[in-house]
Amino acid sequence: MQADSQTREAVERVLRESSRRLIALLATRSQDMAAAEDALSDAIQSALETWPKQGVPDVPEAWLLTAARRRLIDEARHRAVQEASAGDWLLLTEEAYELVSGEAAFPDERLKLMFVCTHPAIDIAARAPLMLQVVLGLDAVRIASAFLVKPATLGQRLSRAKAKVRDAGVPFEIPEARSLPDRIEAVLDAIYAAYGAGWDDIAGADARRRGLAEEAIEFGRLLASFMPSAPEALGLLALMLHTDARRHTRRDPNGAYVPLSQQDAQQWDRDRIAQADALLVRAHSLLRMGRYQLEAAIQSVHSRRQ
Repeated sequence: MQADSQTREAVERVLRESSRRLIALLATRSQDMAAAEDALSDAIQSALETWPKQGVPDVPEAWLLTAARRRLIDEARHRAVQEASAGDWLLLTEEAYELVSGEAAFPDERLKLMFVCTHPAIDIAARAPLMLQVVLGLDAVRIASAFLVKPATLGQRLSRAKAKVRDAGVPFEIPEARSLPDRIEAVLDAIYAAYGAGWDDIAGADARRRGLAEEAIEFGRLLASFMPSAPEALGLLALMLHTDARRHTRRDPNGAYVPLSQQDAQQWDRDRIAQADALLVRAHSLLRMGRYQLEAAIQSVHSRRQ
């Protein structure tokens, strides 16, 4: 029973902390989002059956990555995948063994996967929902609610988008500099949508969304670091930091909403507010105003209340 409990705790931790990075890594190597999701799902099921008998491995992510890789390789053989993909699979194998040894940082391909979801070959209406599901892990029902469509309709749209990525040979890479401006808006929108989903969470209301706001901020930092001359990337990160600085004061102990004018400004996170204002200054110096910068500037004014 103890081993079963340890297994559940380990699997839950991986799902919470690493599942999206595992899928991103598998997808960028296999060039197939749906296959990567299925492979990881099978690997998790295998872990639930194997770990209670053999014990939880030292690096559960590495075990799952290796198990999922085997599933993908088997599928590739069945589909007679071109020999050119062998190099990618060899690389994935090496990464798995590095993780087993605990000597390498876990590769993070999620930003690359977000740009894959904005490829021109994919229907515009499917881009943000695809990123929310594949990269950030929101379920189709939640995404459908956010975009005011039926879950079944959205599910079909997402399935077609994943098939399009695979069949059109969309490259799993961050686009060249000249293509970035045309594709960054969808990435920004998806990050902000994820932040909104986490921001709306009331303690205990939906455990699947816990930490989603913080993960969106992490993505915002990653994008701003990758594109330091993109003012809207800086503006979005500033907006999220400004609003997140007030997170712990927006509800009372009973969970009731507290209007901004009634919040205790002394409890706001001044470090995050300072970070946000510094980002806004950098964005303003680039002389290209956008909606995220404007919204962040409004939040900056609110934060000055003492």
